[in-house]
Amino acid sequence: QVQLVESGGGSVQAGGALKLSCAVSGFSQYRHCMGWFRQAPGKEREGVAAIDLFNSTSYINSVKGRFTISQDDTRNTLYLQMNSLKLEDTAVYYCASRSFATYCLGVDFSYWGQGTQVTVSS
Repeated sequence: QVQLVESGGGSVQAGGALKLSCAVSGFSQYRHCMGWFRQAPGKEREGVAAIDLFNSTSYINSVKGRFTISQDDTRNTLYLQMNSLKLEDTAVYYCASRSFATYCLGVDFSYWGQGTQVTVSS
């Protein structure tokens, strides 16, 4: 089992920045891949960024160059630094984990946090 708790969401103007954090605990075998997902109103949830045990990262095209996923050395905290935020980044953001996968983005995740709201306004 893995427990994940997000924090750091809030409201920001377009062009601003936010940093999300996710406190992670539980069996390491279910934490090979760590990821950030988001779900905007009326849209399906999408994977935004992922990082694996070896700190290999991947991003969807719409956030490349603006978002950075990272984890601390203990892998007990996952981060998502979001810069140059756009209106379309407004969503509930979730952190998640799963066991081994060759690629950590675009796969199903097993464990989820409760989500944190990010609202970008003009």
